[in-house]
Amino acid sequence: MFRRKFLATSLATAVALSLTALHGNAWATTPQAAPGDEDWARHSVIYQIYPRSFADGDGNGMGDLAGVVSRLPYLDKLGVDALWLSPFYKSPQADAGYDVADYRVVDSMFGSNADFERLLKEAHARGMKVIVDLVPNHTSDEHAWFQAALKSPPGSPERARYVFRDGQGENGELPPNNWPSVFGKAAWDRVPGEKQWYLHLFDSKQPDLNWDNPQVRAEFEQVLRFWLERGVDGFRVDVAHGLIKAKGLPDLPVEEGRENAGALVGPMWDQDGVHEIYRSWNKVLAEYPGKRIMVAEAWVTPRERLTHYIRSDEMDQAFNFEYLMTQWNAGAFKEVIDSSMALTATVGAPTTWVTSNHDTVRAPSRYGLKELGKHALPGNGIGPATAQPDEALGLRRARALAMLTLALPGSTYIYQGEELGLPEHTTMEGQYRQDPMFLRTQGEEVGRDGCRVPLPWKAGAPSFGFGPGDKTWLPQPESYARYAVDRQEGAADSTLNLYRQILALRHAHALGNGKLQWIDAGKDVLAFDNGDLRVVINMGEQAAALPAGSQVLLSSEALPEPGQLPGNTAVWLKRS
Repeated sequence: MFRRKFLATSLATAVALSLTALHGNAWATTPQAAPGDEDWARHSVIYQIYPRSFADGDGNGMGDLAGVVSRLPYLDKLGVDALWLSPFYKSPQADAGYDVADYRVVDSMFGSNADFERLLKEAHARGMKVIVDLVPNHTSDEHAWFQAALKSPPGSPERARYVFRDGQGENGELPPNNWPSVFGKAAWDRVPGEKQWYLHLFDSKQPDLNWDNPQVRAEFEQVLRFWLERGVDGFRVDVAHGLIKAKGLPDLPVEEGRENAGALVGPMWDQDGVHEIYRSWNKVLAEYPGKRIMVAEAWVTPRERLTHYIRSDEMDQAFNFEYLMTQWNAGAFKEVIDSSMALTATVGAPTTWVTSNHDTVRAPSRYGLKELGKHALPGNGIGPATAQPDEALGLRRARALAMLTLALPGSTYIYQGEELGLPEHTTMEGQYRQDPMFLRTQGEEVGRDGCRVPLPWKAGAPSFGFGPGDKTWLPQPESYARYAVDRQEGAADSTLNLYRQILALRHAHALGNGKLQWIDAGKDVLAFDNGDLRVVINMGEQAAALPAGSQVLLSSEALPEPGQLPGNTAVWLKRS
């Protein structure tokens, strides 16, 4: 059963029903997972909320859980099936909450545990599932465990929870090995006054846990249970490929011309031992009623290794970063779609489709660049000194891409603001940037702040309606006024209304549970059938002919000539 049932397949009826969603779910009297079918994760549309940038309920410039609750009607009207919340736990916020000081407490900047339980109940009452972030590779350096480790001697049980090692050199003045931090510089910091160093694959305020320690494993199983008992429907597992390090922590091989290379491969990534952990977590989730899921954030190569994370006794799905990084080219998209579906089929898992998230340049800005290049990778943002994207072209392509992506069988993720066509803030000055990647590289890496800017809700309001005041934790560009929700609500051709129509038709035609059948369409054009819909996307610049007698249900742009599909445009056709 889908979250919404539709009584007709015509576009008008589907859209009307999407705006008057049929719920029928009573408020939960005790914490429990949202009701629904056991296969919901195989076909759902999951909306990522980055809490600090979604909506500000108290006017302090920082988004919060009260803000999320206030916008649940908007998300319901959009037609998404589930919400994924980035971290809201107690944290000093050195890495926007991915440095967790207490996994069981909502940080006061976001509200309280009671606020989260209210959000959970209200989302469930509207039929939406709720997935939360879990950050198991590292804690904050302000976590009680790490503070205890610093106060304890080398070799103590407290230090055994993390990765401490003696430094090299006569007095331990050199790091234990040559591993780099993902955020720049070395992955080791020295304990003041000692020969020992601690490992942090990310920021120095994010010490890596030692997952060979049984106490660490037991603690995280209890963290899982804590949130499962409150009713969460699943977990997105951060850095799922990083928990286990190779025995002996060997040096990373030095590639010619690139010292300390290897962001995806090496002795710190994708070690086979991680799978024992996820098999144990799978058993924990199975103890609870309803379908609870795990989603892997795993950057691995070769991509065939991604299937190891989504075997039947481990996680339910993994983010498809190959799809996110695909160049604007019909052949490239066909190849990644085919290979993705073939790979997941080998383990019976659903394929996921992702075009943006909180770590990567937003799709409209990516595809507005002449060359995608490194800007598809995390942290390689677009700044004032970078070649600027073509905003109009990027938006046109992003709208067409949405129609391609949301027509594919499987589970799809929408990053907050995608439904608005929101671009990256590409001209943000360095003085405002807070990403540790930017700070640790002295600006050599632009970082991820540009995709994390607070959303615009009202064009004429202070902070564009992000909160009741004019404060925002990151500055919003003036261009965001034209992307504001209130501007798009009343425009039939807006990106927001396009998304609402897409999602209504996706549910009505059960596309997430469908089957893809390619149709030969020639160079620069992709065409396939999914159920009773035909999807055509023209990734070239010249117009292409549509099948004779086509009944157009939806198009990403107006079609100026009957029977012609302009470049960078997609349509959904009704098959006869």
